[in-house]
Amino acid sequence: MSDDPTTVRSVAVTREDVVRALELRERGGPRAVLRVTPPFSGRMRARLHVDGREGEYADPAPLHVPPVRFVGDPPPLPAADDTADALRERHERALAGWRRAVGERIVETTTLETPEGPHRVAVAVLG
Repeated sequence: MSDDPTTVRSVAVTREDVVRALELRERGGPRAVLRVTPPFSGRMRARLHVDGREGEYADPAPLHVPPVRFVGDPPPLPAADDTADALRERHERALAGWRRAVGERIVETTTLETPEGPHRVAVAVLG
């Protein structure tokens, strides 16, 4: 274990965390990120986290990774239309398709922003 985030070689994420974080950001909700918490080691886990909902960090601080960094070419989020039941049902189907598409586009590598600069890591999908 280390205080140096550049010791990280791979980051594991769940599809659900990536999809949920991206959806929250796309809807203009809370600033969701995938957080990698120290101490750092070669293999780490990134979990869904709402940025800004914590106190002061000790040194080193966790890494906050925008969910889009885990998704290659994310499709646009379907626009909501809640004027009629049939439209809501169609939107729910479109949203389910969007979630599947995002989950299928998780990348094999990504870049973490560290105090030392960008650091490339492998991505492992859990579940």
